[in-house]
Amino acid sequence: MSRVDQLFEAAKAARARAYAPYSNFKVGAALLTKGGKLITGCNVENAAFPEGVCAEGGAISAMILAGETEIAEALVIGDAALCTPCGGCRQKLKEFAGPDVVVHVADLNEVKRSFTVAELLPAGFELNEKD
Repeated sequence: MSRVDQLFEAAKAARARAYAPYSNFKVGAALLTKGGKLITGCNVENAAFPEGVCAEGGAISAMILAGETEIAEALVIGDAALCTPCGGCRQKLKEFAGPDVVVHVADLNEVKRSFTVAELLPAGFELNEKD
């Protein structure tokens, strides 16, 4: 099984566990870390919209908890023609991935398109280095 296939299956399984009673729009994410770990996350909605958690944010939190800090590749899956990460998640991905890291976007059947982090967020926020 290819690395992308592994990411796809892991993200699809995470999506199945999502908690989305308000929108019924379930999303799953899978991250491959530079250390070789496969980490997943799913969206979790809350009645106090928009206080839920996106799948990418959940996966990143799990990645940090697992002792990893660098994303090597990612996949996001949702039941949409093109379920790209939201703006906040693009910034979160940028925090832990280099500009050339690939983020695959999939529907429930296949990868629809692949982007680099730089393509998803060409002018992301960065703090100035301290002297």
